Amino acid sequence: MTYLFLLLFLAAGVFAKNQPLILAVLFLLFVKILFPGGRIFAILQEKGIDWGITIITVAVLVPVATGEIGFQELIGPLKSVNGVIALLSGVLVALLAKAGVAQLAEDPAMMAAIVFGTILGLSFFNGVAVGPMIGAGIAWLAIKLFEYLQ
Repeated sequence: MTYLFLLLFLAAGVFAKNQPLILAVLFLLFVKILFPGGRIFAILQEKGIDWGITIITVAVLVPVATGEIGFQELIGPLKSVNGVIALLSGVLVALLAKAGVAQLAEDPAMMAAIVFGTILGLSFFNGVAVGPMIGAGIAWLAIKLFEYLQ
C-alpha cells in the first residue's frame, strides 16, 4: 500500500512538473527498496527537515559569501517603503515557515493535503510551488484564526 501511495505522489509530481516532489519520491522508493529495515526512514523523519532548512539557508547565503551581495545591497533597499515592506514580508514568511515546521511535526498527514493543494494551484491557476513549510505555516495561521473566531 505504501508503494501505491508513493507512486501516486510520483504521478502527481510528474503531472505538476514538480521536480522536488519527483526527486523526493524517487529517493524514498530507492531507500525503501534497498534498505527495507526502516532505520533510514527514522533518521530522515527525525532530522530531515533540519537538514533541508540548513541546505536552504546555505543557498540563500551564497550571494553574501561570493560577494555578490554586500552591506550596501542589504541596507540600500531599506531606505524605501517597498524595501521595508519586503523586509517585513521576509520576517513574516520566516515565522510562518517556523510555525509550518511545527505544524507538520504535529500533523504529518497534513503534507498530503498541502501537496494536493499545491498541485491544484500549479495545474489550474498557473501557480508557483512555494514549499510545504510555507504552506503548512499558512495552514497553521488559518487554523489559529478559525479557532479564535469560534
